[in-house]
Amino acid sequence: MEITNVTEYEAIAKQKLPKMAFDYYASGAEDQWTLAENRNAFSRILFRPRILIDVSKIDIATTVLGFKISMPIMIAPTAFQKMAHPEGEYATARAASAAGTIMTLSSWATSSVEEVASTGPGIRFFQLYVYKDRNVVAQLVRRAERAGFKAIALTVDTPRLGRRESDIKNRFTLPPFLTLKNFEGLDLGKMDKANDSGLASYVAGQIDRTLSWKDVQWLQTITRLPILVKGVLTAEDARLSIQAGAAGIIVSNHGARQLDYVPSTIMALEEVVKAAQGRVPVFLDGGVRRGTDVFKALALGASGIFAPIVWMLKSCIAPAFSEAT
Repeated sequence: MEITNVTEYEAIAKQKLPKMAFDYYASGAEDQWTLAENRNAFSRILFRPRILIDVSKIDIATTVLGFKISMPIMIAPTAFQKMAHPEGEYATARAASAAGTIMTLSSWATSSVEEVASTGPGIRFFQLYVYKDRNVVAQLVRRAERAGFKAIALTVDTPRLGRRESDIKNRFTLPPFLTLKNFEGLDLGKMDKANDSGLASYVAGQIDRTLSWKDVQWLQTITRLPILVKGVLTAEDARLSIQAGAAGIIVSNHGARQLDYVPSTIMALEEVVKAAQGRVPVFLDGGVRRGTDVFKALALGASGIFAPIVWMLKSCIAPAFSEAT
């Protein structure tokens, strides 16, 4: 089969991945209304094309936080990538470097910051969840900094994990041969089985529900890296992010996996951009599947977009790995 667009990777991955793994990557929260809306909202935005413009020379390179990249498309953080392919985050890091763009590594990666750094050169950001034990957070941030990561993408929309009903039905947990590598030496790398979702139980036990704006400022006292606030959907929170010292904003609804019945990211984007007033760059994360989606986000004021590539990892999966999982 000749693949001609991103969506076709999903169909291939569904055939190759175990149901628990596929459902984890593909599902959203509760009724999954926002999951569908993340895509549907793009279809309601139309172009007004202008003609007879010289387009013989096109340069889509851009700059993000001072780093020159080949295009305004960066790789979003996705957890547990070795569930999709044995190379997992290694493959993603190499692909991002080869494409000349930025990879964002998840806190819950199945490869550590040091392991990803060992794959070779590249511009990398680190996505951070804030644990109850702030010493763990400080240690992880410093490790990312020493490993050459260039920014922290602080996820702020997950004080409690969204109700993902597929994970509950599947009793989701990591396969026994995988761990959360960034926490392996801290006795936080394993995810226990639970009566519902093992991930939900892990989050309830470890993630700090008291996270507030003062913590954005606290992070700035432990790292020199710029901090992007990831999970903003309103003008009010955009202004508060800037007041707290954020270097940038990522408009995100966590891939529709947290709170259902919130706006799609493309519908929230313009409000956030207007509130930012050009003081910090605003990026979009969620729902992007085509180049036209990227163009729409840029036209509405985004400085770039973050998109997952885990479907591509899935579609390249080795059959033996699928059976082992």
